Amino acid sequence: MATVTLNVPPAVGLTDEQFYQLCIANDKWRIELTAQGELIIMPPTGGESGIRNSDLNLEIGLWNRQAKLGKVFDSSTEFRLANGAFRSPDVAWVKKERWEALTAEQRRRFPPLSPDFVIELRSETDSLKKLRAKMQEYRDNGVRLGWLIDPQTPLVEIYRPGLEVETLNFSIDQPPQLSGEDVLPGFVLDLSLILNP
Repeated sequence: MATVTLNVPPAVGLTDEQFYQLCIANDKWRIELTAQGELIIMPPTGGESGIRNSDLNLEIGLWNRQAKLGKVFDSSTEFRLANGAFRSPDVAWVKKERWEALTAEQRRRFPPLSPDFVIELRSETDSLKKLRAKMQEYRDNGVRLGWLIDPQTPLVEIYRPGLEVETLNFSIDQPPQLSGEDVLPGFVLDLSLILNP
């Protein structure tokens, strides 16, 4: 099944509460809302993408357990970005101080902030063009470091504020290691652990 995009006319609109209730009522689907009012319904991932997503979360989670610098989120978490979009990165990380600054209600629902770090992993049903636009949106809304990982091409794109996107093309047999830089200090991801499920 492919991703489905529905347009929500401005006259209809969706309040934050209505969007939250829509997601709760359709919890079998990953639903995002763009700043332009497009409702995006994403299908479940296949087995290989599920393994890769799980491995990515595990790697970030193990680092964070040691570093104790923030909170790690999986792809079922919606974030309300500053531009009004609701987005669900495959992996997200938020600095501890920023997370603790939210109210208990904000933490329970869709956190109204952009993560500090995100990963989007391209699955078989994802459009690379749409993922690139999503990564740009993350960066424009305050994400400090983002990785777009495409096992199909294969390539990695690194998004940082105020800088050109860095593209790493590689052989699936010799994938690069990615540094968490100053956002995830000391974290290094060996992509060979992710790309060979």
